[in-house]
Amino acid sequence: GTWHLALGTWHLALGTWHLMYTSSMSPFRNRRILLGVSGSIAAYKSADLASGLRQAGAQVDVILTAAARQFVTPLTFQSVTGRPAFTDEDLWGEAGHVLHIGLAEGADLMVVAPATANTLARLAHGLADNLLAVSALANRAPLLLAPAMDGGMWDHPATRKNVEILGDRGALFVGPESGHLASGQQAVGRMAEPDTILGAIRMALGAGGPLVGVHVVVTAGGTQEAIDPVRRITNRSSGKQGFALAQAALDLGAKVTLIAAPTGLSAPYGVRREDVTSAAEMLAAVRESIRQADALVMAAAVADFRPAKLATDKLKKGDGVPQIELEPTPDILATIRSEKGEGHNLSVVAGFAAESQDLIPNAQAKLDSKGLDLIVANDILAPDAGFGVDSNRVTLLYADGRQEALPLLGKDEVAARVMAAVAELLER
Repeated sequence: GTWHLALGTWHLALGTWHLMYTSSMSPFRNRRILLGVSGSIAAYKSADLASGLRQAGAQVDVILTAAARQFVTPLTFQSVTGRPAFTDEDLWGEAGHVLHIGLAEGADLMVVAPATANTLARLAHGLADNLLAVSALANRAPLLLAPAMDGGMWDHPATRKNVEILGDRGALFVGPESGHLASGQQAVGRMAEPDTILGAIRMALGAGGPLVGVHVVVTAGGTQEAIDPVRRITNRSSGKQGFALAQAALDLGAKVTLIAAPTGLSAPYGVRREDVTSAAEMLAAVRESIRQADALVMAAAVADFRPAKLATDKLKKGDGVPQIELEPTPDILATIRSEKGEGHNLSVVAGFAAESQDLIPNAQAKLDSKGLDLIVANDILAPDAGFGVDSNRVTLLYADGRQEALPLLGKDEVAARVMAAVAELLER
């Protein structure tokens, strides 16, 4: 049969990556991936991986070792990639003397998934006794390895040394993970899941972007302010726009710290995530994270007010309607701007203005009062934008007076445009 991976969809705009896929705008479009598959039961997952890459617009060339063919067939990969899959028999075919060169030449990335202990040893010691190994020697693109083996094999000193050798040469690793292994053990050795490997591929392909060497801090989600041990004041923010901004920054090559209020979202592969709940916790996390950062993008919906007193016990309905006195929460952006030169030296600070009326005037006032370099204004009452949907319609307002109104876009596409603007401001 064929294999499918639930990837969501992906978009490309301004040379950056986006999570919502269309074949015409994919971040993988026109990127050539050389996928090596070695002999592990995890090889069936590699068909998912190849299918996901192809659906995202990549050109995928697959090499199977002889051992891999005991688990999967070339036809499986031909079916999901639309391209021939190569085996050791092809190494000795009519074009055998140049096949490995042709496969390696022009690759944007070489991925080996699964990478068995035997294949890691071959690659570490430069052996060239099969098509995968000789292609790896000819490859000049980055190399990403997804190990898969029994726990004892992964922990063996020989394997650990081979991993060290490959790492010293610049090879990238994703996994292995802890889980149920073919031996019946619960141990580290399980190949990373295809969606995780796709995240690692995405990160590797963005490693040469314009924000390499730049540390970006992004906040996301809606903070929660406790009333009692059970109840909280919060808002409708899903965190989707902030998480998309973190991914967009990664796609440009940045080091990314994501400070997230409670959401049900998974962080993009490669970010450092810090979870917080309240506005005070978010302020503390931002203060700490920006010490060595270059840019801050505040996309979180931070509560403006919190209960002045926290009830130590759950408020009882039978006690009547409680009178809850509110007080302001700390203004994170204003605080950060006032502390420049003391705890940080951010080059760019960007914020969001979620408004229900007078969108541009209110956003401009916030931009000016908080001394921001950029603010993203969005109308939270628009039914196709803002909270709880996957699209947004925003206007970018710059400190120099420029304004750029964007059409209705996916939130990942908005994130790409915002991070492109941040990159431009950093370059200036």
